[in-house]
Amino acid sequence: MSDPTRESMNDSRRSLPLLRTPGHGGRSPMTCLYRCGNACDHPVPNQSANPYFGDLVNAAAPVSDAAVSRRGLIRAGAVGALVLGFGGAAAPARAGTPAPTAPGAGPARGAAPRGGRPAGALSFKPIPPNTLDTVIVPNGYDHCVVVRWGEPILPGAAQLDVRNQTGERQSRQFGYNNDFLAVLPLDKRGRSALLVANHEYTNEELMFPGFTGHDALTVDQVRAAMAAHGMSVVELERVDDTGQWVVVRKGPRRYNRRITTLATRFALTGPVAGSTWVRTAADPRGRTVIGTLNNCAGGVTPWGTVLSGEENFNQYFVGGDAVPAELKPKFERYGITTKARYPSGSRKWERADERFDLAKHPNEAHRFGWIVEVDPYEPDSRPRKHTALGRFKHEGANVIVAKSGHVVAYMGDDERFDYLYKFVSDKKMMKGDSAAARRHNLTLLESGTLYVAKLGFTSAGEIDGSGRLPSDGAFNGTGRWIKLVSGDRSYVPGMTAVEVLTFTRLAGDAVGATKMDRPEDVEPNPVTGKIYVALTNNSNRGVGSNAPADEANPRNANKHGQIVELTEDGGDHTAESFSWSLPIVCGDPADPATYFAGYDKSRVSPISCPDNVAFDSSGNLWISTDGNALGSNDGLFATAVEGPERGHLKQFLTVPPGAETCGPFITADDRSVFVAVQHPGEVSGASIEKPASTWPDGDFAKPAVVCTWRLDGGHIGS
Repeated sequence: MSDPTRESMNDSRRSLPLLRTPGHGGRSPMTCLYRCGNACDHPVPNQSANPYFGDLVNAAAPVSDAAVSRRGLIRAGAVGALVLGFGGAAAPARAGTPAPTAPGAGPARGAAPRGGRPAGALSFKPIPPNTLDTVIVPNGYDHCVVVRWGEPILPGAAQLDVRNQTGERQSRQFGYNNDFLAVLPLDKRGRSALLVANHEYTNEELMFPGFTGHDALTVDQVRAAMAAHGMSVVELERVDDTGQWVVVRKGPRRYNRRITTLATRFALTGPVAGSTWVRTAADPRGRTVIGTLNNCAGGVTPWGTVLSGEENFNQYFVGGDAVPAELKPKFERYGITTKARYPSGSRKWERADERFDLAKHPNEAHRFGWIVEVDPYEPDSRPRKHTALGRFKHEGANVIVAKSGHVVAYMGDDERFDYLYKFVSDKKMMKGDSAAARRHNLTLLESGTLYVAKLGFTSAGEIDGSGRLPSDGAFNGTGRWIKLVSGDRSYVPGMTAVEVLTFTRLAGDAVGATKMDRPEDVEPNPVTGKIYVALTNNSNRGVGSNAPADEANPRNANKHGQIVELTEDGGDHTAESFSWSLPIVCGDPADPATYFAGYDKSRVSPISCPDNVAFDSSGNLWISTDGNALGSNDGLFATAVEGPERGHLKQFLTVPPGAETCGPFITADDRSVFVAVQHPGEVSGASIEKPASTWPDGDFAKPAVVCTWRLDGGHIGS
């Protein structure tokens, strides 16, 4: 539907009560329970005493004595993340040279901006904040639901029947709570594509009628919830010559696939594979894991595979009180309860599969918390978990190809006071579409060097927790990447390489990494090569004995979050030093403790809790939110990051009450933007019988993927 007029929406907002019951920040307690096991109600896992400023306080000078190579930014075909060119018949886009594209399909990911469309040309009229139970887009745009929870996607799959869901039925249907999205090309004409979606977690109250508690669920229902986690691959087709995409309903659909916690086998790669930390009774060799858990964000590689981050895996396990004493500090650092048998919000999955009982299988938890790689073009291929990228609560991973040819993955650990990481591959990427190149590139994430970030500040003495801008007019500084492990060599005293990669949080603590306000999505800009980090919020910043505000995290009790812009030294993504700034400090523009790159704040949309970021082919930054603490629904926003429009943030879309905006994914022709509407109606007290949202079908709330396009066929945003 196209957007109502501003006046009618304001009238609706005045007459419609806010449906969510606030929990921490703007989130419902139901969200806090199911997504992260009420993490905010537990002690902060990072109890390390590492310095917040370290040896970088007031570090305006270079932070490394070593000379740093000044290599230029890679421009063409360098980035494989959220804007992938439609081209190459049934084959992924490749890095090194732009992928072939259909006429008018736009450049490949990483190509320079399209001629005739200057960076920052975002001409849509922003929509106002609202609490309407629908998806709202600007005038001149339309949207449709592409696929929703429970839709059959595999041959012989049954239709959704909430009273008769089983693990077998759900394993053939689209999963629950879609999060990260990728849309990969299947043909040269830009007419067909593959949608790849993560399914992060489940809300049993909103899935099963008559829900009274997890103990009351049948084993079949528990298995259905397990099967609703994981990932889906679904074939799409374009509607005529528009920006609209729909699910392919006829034909073989040979690429369609479900990857679940219930049954899918994953291969472990890298130094941890086969180690004693990941061996179990069911897998004494420590090389094959069943399932993937709490898949949050992700990325698309330049060789056309999809990366997925395992995030809040800790909450699925019970029996932490019975693990060996030497393991308990390690488990606690990852948020696994060791003082009681059942953690808050336990799904009781051990009723269906005893491997989730740590009293019986303590190493099973070490088999989750990795970056997963899936090849959607090979539906029979085995997904892999790459241990060389470290184990923590991964939001996702996004890859850029350095000028040297090495691939660099950026990652955030989504927890209060946790860290920002990057990985540099040992091998160089091989160009071209040959089978040999593809085999080689599929090994790039199996070995390399893992770093953690330490930030320095130019105005440390002026940061008082209020969010007031320093006298130099910017929150900024320099920093360095601290090497944790390279191949089989550890750089952390007292820890082996396998221990560093299995307990990466402890390694970050040991080297004094900078504690951040929930680093979530971390993505390279395909035009400038700069790195953008979404810091969602941190209500514990500066509270009690917790870490005080610093220049990168400048507000105490931070409800609204901020965006970090990071520039690698010399434009070299393999460099070990960088500079950083905060172009956006989120919140109500009328609040003095907000900042929008110096832009006139009277013209800026309010934004709270940035979560995922994406870029269009002109390098404009798109931001989705999770947990709006300003009293309105979450949404999607866009701003230029270069030129006179830098900081002119405008709201493009809103989702229904209780939902967060996930994804987003912008096709390389800039004609379509996909978002995942996750957990609509996730409001405490809601149930499938008494929903807080009836989107999208008017009966009860269902997570779904939405596609938005311009009615005149033009570029999104412009």
